[in-house]
Amino acid sequence: VQLQASGGGLVQAGESLRLSCEASGRPLRGYGVGWFRQAPGKEREFVAAMERKGTTYYSDSVKGRFTISRDNAKNTVYLQMTNLKPEDTAVYHCALSYCEGYGCTQFVSYTYWNQGTQVTVSS
Repeated sequence: VQLQASGGGLVQAGESLRLSCEASGRPLRGYGVGWFRQAPGKEREFVAAMERKGTTYYSDSVKGRFTISRDNAKNTVYLQMTNLKPEDTAVYHCALSYCEGYGCTQFVSYTYWNQGTQVTVSS
């Protein structure tokens, strides 16, 4: 499976961005999907995930501002980010997993990753 992400960029605080991650090689519907991010000098952290059956999970830092969704027909997962803050600046990675429940919030559960897309939020 290959994952191609797009949609990152430079925005000002309070603005919105939508990240897209298109999968090729396997049907997306067979996987849980997740977004993680890593800022310079920091550990990779969980952002959002959606199980195969559609249950969603969010980190406390993005809950209410970010929304994960998927379009299985387009083999694409999205991360809609609103009210962006400077602390959201990071490289964002999408990933695929056979996870269920809490496991979907753990990066070790994920098998396929994209190279990441940069999101920079200026104050």
